[in-house]
Amino acid sequence: MKFNVSGKTFQTQLQAVSKVINAKNALSILDNFLLRVEGDRLSITGSDQENVMTAYMEITESECDGQIAVPAKRLLEVIKEIASQPLTFDINDSTKEVDIRFLNGHFNFMGVDAAEYPLSRKPDEDARTMIFPASVVQKGIDNTLFAVSSDNVRPIMTGIYWDIHDEDITFVSSDTHKLVRYINRVYAPGFPASFIMPAKPAGILRSIIGKDDADIKLTFDSKGAMFEIGDYILTCLFIKGNYPNYNRVIPTDSPFALTVDRMSLLTALRRVCIFAAKSSNLVVLDLGATGVKISSQDLDYSTSADEHVACDYEGNQMTIGFNGQFMIEILNNLHDDTVVIKLSDPARPGVYTPLNQGEGEEVLTIQMPMQVL
Repeated sequence: MKFNVSGKTFQTQLQAVSKVINAKNALSILDNFLLRVEGDRLSITGSDQENVMTAYMEITESECDGQIAVPAKRLLEVIKEIASQPLTFDINDSTKEVDIRFLNGHFNFMGVDAAEYPLSRKPDEDARTMIFPASVVQKGIDNTLFAVSSDNVRPIMTGIYWDIHDEDITFVSSDTHKLVRYINRVYAPGFPASFIMPAKPAGILRSIIGKDDADIKLTFDSKGAMFEIGDYILTCLFIKGNYPNYNRVIPTDSPFALTVDRMSLLTALRRVCIFAAKSSNLVVLDLGATGVKISSQDLDYSTSADEHVACDYEGNQMTIGFNGQFMIEILNNLHDDTVVIKLSDPARPGVYTPLNQGEGEEVLTIQMPMQVL
């Protein structure tokens, strides 16, 4: 098997696929890329058993079809050093010897029999298919991925919940301290469905969309999904279980509203959080007609800080506590210059929304309060 490739394009596709490969794998074959030549097209595949990523690219002067598994780490290191050059791969199908020739030299190492590489899962016959703009998925993941839980005690909370309705796609994530709900009405699926997508493939999918803004073809059944976009295919298994009823925890009556410049509040929080107790990251908001005072203290080290931020506040005077680091995360992921924080009392969640929602979009984040001593 012999073919020529563009070094730069090959490196780009390798790096995209490498995101799916774990640092340590139960099966040693998964430490490899699977390279498959079919005509004038090369496919590069990586897998961690649950997720499979394949990238395609054009090749020239291909002599015959074939496939081989190549050590991922070694191939990435090699291509990084010669990516600016055209490359010639000469692979001995019998011995699995791989020879990569470039302008002034060559690299030689051993590959692995591709027959050992596990096949990717195919969707069931009753699978459903959707074709919609890549921006719908990108915005859904951008708005929710940060709030996914990393606690494996409750696996269903470690992914993004896709709640598909006739007229919209709703993306939800929560780590029990904060919850994000993003609704996109740009595309109407026309049928109801739902699944929980793990955080890892969600992050990989977001990186693919950044490389190719074509429409996404989504094919899914009860066990997993296959995403096709441009030169990439990503398949993943869903997290099993029933996602909690997220609408029940979103307050429907929060009469007090704090309207504030996002960056002013964000920078003040970053400064005040330096002096918050590391065990709780508690910051206290004192809300009144003149604005909001943000304060923190760490009794163990006898340190404290406070800062006043100008804002528009409509409501009763109130003192409420939040985890400052979670507030910073939320504000970092609200994409508008002005945010509105709706409140009702110190024991109920705060509801964050951008003042100006995107067309056909609705994003909302809630944060659980903390007790102020």
